[in-house]
Amino acid sequence: MHTGKIVFSQVMDLLPLRRFRTCVDRYRGDFKVQSFTCQDHFRVLAFAQLSHRESLRDIEICLRAMRSKLYHMGIRSPVSRNNLSNANEVRDWRIYADFAQVLITHARQLYAGEGFTEELDALTLYALDASTIDLCLSLFPWARFRRTKAAIKLHTLIDLRGNIPTFIHISDGKLQDVNVLDLILWEAGAFYIMDRGYLDYERLYLMDQAQAFFVIRAKKNSRFLRQISRPVDKSTGLRCDQTVRLKNTRSATSYPEPFRRVVFVDPDTGKRLVFITNNFDLPALTITQLYKARWQIELFFKWIKQHLRIKAFFGTSENAVKTQIWVAISTYVLVAILKKQSHLPHSLYTILQVLSLSLFEKTPIPQLLADWEQNSDESKNCNQLSLFD
Repeated sequence: MHTGKIVFSQVMDLLPLRRFRTCVDRYRGDFKVQSFTCQDHFRVLAFAQLSHRESLRDIEICLRAMRSKLYHMGIRSPVSRNNLSNANEVRDWRIYADFAQVLITHARQLYAGEGFTEELDALTLYALDASTIDLCLSLFPWARFRRTKAAIKLHTLIDLRGNIPTFIHISDGKLQDVNVLDLILWEAGAFYIMDRGYLDYERLYLMDQAQAFFVIRAKKNSRFLRQISRPVDKSTGLRCDQTVRLKNTRSATSYPEPFRRVVFVDPDTGKRLVFITNNFDLPALTITQLYKARWQIELFFKWIKQHLRIKAFFGTSENAVKTQIWVAISTYVLVAILKKQSHLPHSLYTILQVLSLSLFEKTPIPQLLADWEQNSDESKNCNQLSLFD
């Protein structure tokens, strides 16, 4: 029988604690703190994410029931609703935001070898989008969205190799998506794939000057002057591949250079899609495949909203909300690191679900997942009686 570390501690062992202490010291997170340090705070919130706790009371009851195992979880202080609520209010959320970036950098290094299709394998691809989380205006007045509604937005840039978020900006619901383009440092030679909500020619021109590439859908009212037309294979769904300039004088002043316009008709839905890009080297069909890869960020938002606690919050202040979101992102990235470092073939969903039921067991995580897979296969092949025999 294995008598080693509990599963929660095995996950937390992946944390670079020296870098965490650097983040804490940067914002004086543990200044005059005698109990319930930032590390305790992080571990408790990570436990809440992994075990799907619903409230501060839920967290307190669960950890009190396992009081004898708190030391083995790396939590050195008693956990109470008062301690946790106070920490959510006063511990600077930037501590956890900076630490999340440390984990993200490590995860991107691990997933650097992840491949795409043969056409896309040599490219650096990012997808940019935003997702809105609705809130109650009376509880979250700082996040006013409309007259009777509050909301926050997660503006997220993900690396499509491994679906690792590389940039996250949390704002109130009123911030327009396109304004986030001013906050991103463009990587030369990388492709940024965006929906038409980010279409701003002045900002796209700045991206072009930074030698980064964009692939974005054109708006219906966009007008272009055609300069060159290249032949396309219409059997693939392509309709045209052109070099164009902007027809509108004001827009042409914002983006004075020519760019590429690719028109594609989806053979399954019949929908006509118009893409613009500043890359003239890739085949036109590859441009459409790049935009199709943007769907991964939609799946990312769906995944974290379903499997992490970022829609119901443990506190109502801006600091508490941002702290919980950044710890949730850290937990997601930590599970991705666990998957890669332990060479686990299972999906992140499977790993997270198995962990949620086994945090206090003393089984090595690879063995835990192997046992789950074996039991799952046995349940599929069992000789079950028919209900109507």
